[in-house]
Amino acid sequence: MRDAVIVEAVRTPVGKGKPNGSLAHVHPVELLAHTLRTLVERSGVDPALIDDVIGGTVDQVGEQAMNTTRYAVLSAGFPETVPATTVDRQCGSSQQAVHFAAQGVMSGAYDIVVACGVESMSRVPMWSNVPAGKDPFGPGVAARYPEGLVPQGISAELIAAKWSIGRAEMDAFAVSSHQKAAAAWEAGLFDAEVAGLEGVGRDESVRPGTTAEILAGLKSAYYDPGFAERFPEIDWSVTAGNASPINDGASAVLIMAGETAERLGLRPLARLHAFAVTGSDPLLMLTGVIPATEKVLRRAGLSLGDIDLFEVNEAFSSVVLAWRQETGADLAKVNVHGGAIALGHPLGASGTRLTTTLVHAMRERGARFGLQTMCEAGGLANAMILEAVR
Repeated sequence: MRDAVIVEAVRTPVGKGKPNGSLAHVHPVELLAHTLRTLVERSGVDPALIDDVIGGTVDQVGEQAMNTTRYAVLSAGFPETVPATTVDRQCGSSQQAVHFAAQGVMSGAYDIVVACGVESMSRVPMWSNVPAGKDPFGPGVAARYPEGLVPQGISAELIAAKWSIGRAEMDAFAVSSHQKAAAAWEAGLFDAEVAGLEGVGRDESVRPGTTAEILAGLKSAYYDPGFAERFPEIDWSVTAGNASPINDGASAVLIMAGETAERLGLRPLARLHAFAVTGSDPLLMLTGVIPATEKVLRRAGLSLGDIDLFEVNEAFSSVVLAWRQETGADLAKVNVHGGAIALGHPLGASGTRLTTTLVHAMRERGARFGLQTMCEAGGLANAMILEAVR
């Protein structure tokens, strides 16, 4: 079986997903097209050689409907012969695109493929694809979970309660995310991965001045009297400060066979080493990163100690802290340039945003192995391991 390598990885700056956000004026197709165009410009690869473009988008409706990835390919100026498809594994959509792309290369179905993702949460708000009064789950799910499933914020609270993670610990983790992201920007560590556009050059949600004292003053983001009665164990510690914001952004990764990279004279950033996907309790919803980490390590024949850097999506502080408790990972190796709490979480773009940040961090720090994992709505998770190419 052939190997699959990443030869280039780029992302837009991440804007606030609000009408006054720095990227709210940019159509989501154009956000994604910008990363695709930049990807081929920086790599020097002729886009006519690309066998497929696989993109992730969560709310596939309105301006993000009708196979957004295909229209981004056309807007980017790629030949009309380059195909594209759009996938949805919720927050892990573009990480799943990476899995599909790499597996296609390894199997021989592709030689060169792009994995990417986009989400404009200012223009297409979360849940826009579920009209009011409509049930996306169906009667079978209602029968299986008669007390009802819960929103992600309630899942994050349940995780905090189950793993005894207090408000101070969650806020401290969030402060650290902002500090690391701000330090990375000041040190120029994002320069190689970020492709500015429309006059926007930096991530808008990073708050260098955030402190534990400031976060301590925020109110619970998800308090609900009905859920409070149903789940008396919740102490309502999840706030807007220790959770990821809503954002706009796009990202893209160029993947090809190692032999193809050699033939084209390209130096890989990393080899895609192992993959795993898991399902987990849809009530807790966000804990799949724990078994996914165990599964991908087992498939790779590695131990946690072999991993130099981790990217664990910061949907909520409680998710990463519960993962750390269960795995025993060293937080000093986790999200070393900050995570989604600071950098932002444009849903469909986040998977390849994490990959982009991880491969550049691996090169900058001389890391051999990096592990990326993401929790996803419905009780799902993706995990993969990258290996440096020496």
